[in-house]
Amino acid sequence: MGGFSLELNEDQTDLRDWVHGFARDVIRPAASEWDEREETPWPVIQEAAKIGLYGFEALATWFADPIGLSLPIATEELFWGDAGIALSLMGTGLAVAGIFAGGEPEQLAEWVPECFGDESDPKLAAFCASEPQAGSDVAGYRTRARYDEATDEWVINGQKAWATNGGIANVHVVTAVVDPALGARGQAGFIVPPGTPGVSSPGKIKKHGMRASHTADVFFDDVRVPGRCVLGGRERLEARLARAREGQRAGGQAAMATFETTRPTVGAMAVGVARAAYDYALDYAKDREAFGRKIIENQSIAFDLANMKMEIDASRLLVWRAAWMGRNNVPFTAGEGSMSKLKASEVSVWATERAIHILGGAGYTREHPVERMHRDAKIFTIFEGTSEIQRLVVSRAISGLQIR
Repeated sequence: MGGFSLELNEDQTDLRDWVHGFARDVIRPAASEWDEREETPWPVIQEAAKIGLYGFEALATWFADPIGLSLPIATEELFWGDAGIALSLMGTGLAVAGIFAGGEPEQLAEWVPECFGDESDPKLAAFCASEPQAGSDVAGYRTRARYDEATDEWVINGQKAWATNGGIANVHVVTAVVDPALGARGQAGFIVPPGTPGVSSPGKIKKHGMRASHTADVFFDDVRVPGRCVLGGRERLEARLARAREGQRAGGQAAMATFETTRPTVGAMAVGVARAAYDYALDYAKDREAFGRKIIENQSIAFDLANMKMEIDASRLLVWRAAWMGRNNVPFTAGEGSMSKLKASEVSVWATERAIHILGGAGYTREHPVERMHRDAKIFTIFEGTSEIQRLVVSRAISGLQIR
């Protein structure tokens, strides 16, 4: 019987090196351009699709890793390259996670390939959960879905906000309320197929960071989708709603079930950006001279870099633990998934700020990438649950109380 080891196996090492090479050779050279253009980097997506890095097969292989580390390893390397471009590549995965969390095998087989397209014509997918008046407060969603028995269709109406790939996606996965009286327990997930009438978007939102990634509001105006497009099937939905009406536990809520599976991946994104800033600051400090010596020879600089390395490594270990637990169905009894996302996101903001400080005035200019990394890092403390929400999840888990 093998002993405990943190050493990556050969497949994981090969994956890390392969993705790192793409991030170094393709993503990084394009990062500044697409940040300035604030447009979806379709040529990079196309290149990733050609080599099999963007697509259903790659994601399925990463998910299939029994240790659970392949997905965070690949994610960290992509975001080490550039966060905005990497999110353009990884954003589809959130919609796929939504289908995976609530869908039936037949739905996975039908719709996941539609999310990615193929290497000659890659597509994107969007997970639409947040709303203008309800982000972390999933119980406050107002988008409604009603079933039309005469046509066997679901009719969706509402507005979603901050949707990655929203409006330009081939497939939209939408959370909507089907029984308002049940609050968060009365929600379900729906697949909106390509070209469905009634879906509209005013266009890309101008953002502080992650500028290459498309973020938009999406409107659903009497959007009709086939009855089979409710995730999990209508029969299973009705059974869950019936249990909820009787006061029984009704199972996971649609949006939260997705977030629970993706928070460690968001943590890996944050680790990648923090590591990129650390790497750049370390190289700069070894090269830059002031007062007759390399600035890394000053304790203040060296200690900053030592702390950065320590915090980044600690964050990665929390991410890996949560990823392993999620893959092996080990319950997050202490909010381990939220822990990993919380720690990594806050370290990413802090580490990128320290990198700017180490570079001094140069770090504040766009001649060096650390200012972009700092802008990109901030979103990790906000999306898929703010830092406050993560602390709430952890505090409830460790106390057994409904902390508010």
